[in-house]
Amino acid sequence: MGRHPRRKQKRLAEKLLTVRLALGLSQNEMLRRLGAEDDLLRGSISNYELGDREPPLYILLGYARLAGVCLDVLVDDELDLPKKLPTKLKHTHR
Repeated sequence: MGRHPRRKQKRLAEKLLTVRLALGLSQNEMLRRLGAEDDLLRGSISNYELGDREPPLYILLGYARLAGVCLDVLVDDELDLPKKLPTKLKHTHR
């Protein structure tokens, strides 16, 4: 950990909200689909989508998998989400 705060992704919150809405899920349903209903409160999803808090990596990975996108598409401000979600991933898991 350094003396400087970690740089925040400017578009992450917007992308997380877009993914959830494209999937047609409520915040509670998103928690269930992420398998995080025992770990997080519904307010956590709201905080992530408003940019008030950054989600842990396992939540980001869950969003990416549900949307069918690579994790870098979510976290890289220079990359846009596909117009249609969910998509089919172009690579396979090993």
